[in-house]
Amino acid sequence: MAIKRITMQELADACGLSRNTVSKIFNERGTVPEATKQFVLQKAEEMGYMQLNLDKADYTTSSSTPASSAEKPALKIIALLTKRIPNDYHFGALFLPAFTERLSRIGYTLTMYEVKEDELKNRQLPKHLSLEQTAGIITIEIFDREYLSMLSDINIPLLAVDAFAGADITIMDYDFISMENIASTIKLTSHIISKGAKKIGFIGDIKHCNSFYERFLGFSRALENNDIKLEKSLCILKDDSEPYDDIDWLTEQIKAMPCLPDSFICANDFLAINVLKALKQMNLSVPKDIMLAGFDGILQSEVIEPSLTTVQIPSKEIGKMAAELLLDRINKRDKPFRRVYVNTNPVFRNSTL
Repeated sequence: MAIKRITMQELADACGLSRNTVSKIFNERGTVPEATKQFVLQKAEEMGYMQLNLDKADYTTSSSTPASSAEKPALKIIALLTKRIPNDYHFGALFLPAFTERLSRIGYTLTMYEVKEDELKNRQLPKHLSLEQTAGIITIEIFDREYLSMLSDINIPLLAVDAFAGADITIMDYDFISMENIASTIKLTSHIISKGAKKIGFIGDIKHCNSFYERFLGFSRALENNDIKLEKSLCILKDDSEPYDDIDWLTEQIKAMPCLPDSFICANDFLAINVLKALKQMNLSVPKDIMLAGFDGILQSEVIEPSLTTVQIPSKEIGKMAAELLLDRINKRDKPFRRVYVNTNPVFRNSTL
């Protein structure tokens, strides 16, 4: 992916903010609301800038960061494979700059490849991916078990960021990193139960990826711990080929339930925000009529009304750890494969208060 230079003023104009405000964020001078800071970082990522140098006023190319002669490898590429370019959602916006910064410091270049549906189905590598120049592969939003197995068979160091449902109990010949999902969802669900909820539904395709699957496990475990029956008639668990982003479709699914639950736990924040719109369309109030929670801690979760109870993912830290894992695998190919879970933190806001 090409990385170009941007002036402070250009970024400020794109964000609709003063240059002074953006300068405070980059140079860590003065106080800027966290929501504003994350908005600026996300906007910079959307514009295609991968590395943030907090000692300067600009985003700079990865080649501008010197590599030590002791660490610098031969010219090599780290290939990022994804089903969608991760520049419009919270995890990718914070993960990628941290991941790229570590790679660039020792001379690696990150190149992004979007895996098309036919390539995924036919177990084919993206066009223009040169294995001869590829030192390692990282996957984001690739949740197909067979495709990941194909990548591991290439015998190039591979790191999966999240994976297919059930990856947690599957032997894999590659490294894996993910946010922690089960304990945090237990804590979130237990909090909602403590607020008086007895009938609670889960929304999301639990077979979509391992994180969704684990969040459902945490949800189910919390119900069991509190002697509450899991009622699937109060859940929306359909395949993600269904239009979860269609508010009218979600409204129909909720209306078809035998009763309105006391709360919905959603597999991520985007689903929760869409459910919130559906509930408002039904003239229902959150949290008065029904409590609502998501997962991921995206920027929108903080600024919508009511603000959304969620689970915050330390995306930047995961990016740093992912880089270290992949670089270590490149240098030490015979190490046992590792699974790394990074702790997450429930954040309780107005949607469940």
